[in-house]
Amino acid sequence: MEKKSSLRKIVVAGVLGALSIALFLTPFGVIPWFAGASLTVMHVPVIIGAVLEGPVVGTVIGGIFGVTTLIRAATAPQGSIDPFFVNPLISVLPRLLIGLAAWAVHRAFRGRLPAAAAVAAGIAGSLTNSFFVLGALVVFAAIPLAAAAAVFVANSLLEAALAAVLTLGVVAAWKGIESRSGKAKLAKDE
Repeated sequence: MEKKSSLRKIVVAGVLGALSIALFLTPFGVIPWFAGASLTVMHVPVIIGAVLEGPVVGTVIGGIFGVTTLIRAATAPQGSIDPFFVNPLISVLPRLLIGLAAWAVHRAFRGRLPAAAAVAAGIAGSLTNSFFVLGALVVFAAIPLAAAAAVFVANSLLEAALAAVLTLGVVAAWKGIESRSGKAKLAKDE
């Protein structure tokens, strides 16, 4: 049984890691917003991986997300703050923490309120990404604190809501497939 579980973790990490790379390489990972801002969903595979398979899988997918961010900053910077993302403390470390936060919050709620656990994990993972990336940008003097706060309020809260909805939908569908009934089901959590 342990071998089957390990294989499953590898497959889920591979599929969601590939999805993370696809979101990175295509415009689907970023949704245009107002005033030139954008909402990202690139962190959602990390959250889903952590919820479905635990903190190690979430951390692996988060590492993929972080490394792709670092590579883009090093090879094709697109904005004035992109050069700061060659620093792994800005591009990689916050992405490693997404899965850990999402997993911990999901684990705290999943027994009693499985749907709420998925929503809370989506919110926690998204806000972890925003808080640590923006915080690192402030610490390394890429942006002032006031700008980071404005971005957090304008973008991060909407990204967290979007991550919550997407996480709930995917996790419910996955649990429905797992239960073999074909219906979305979060009532029975492992």
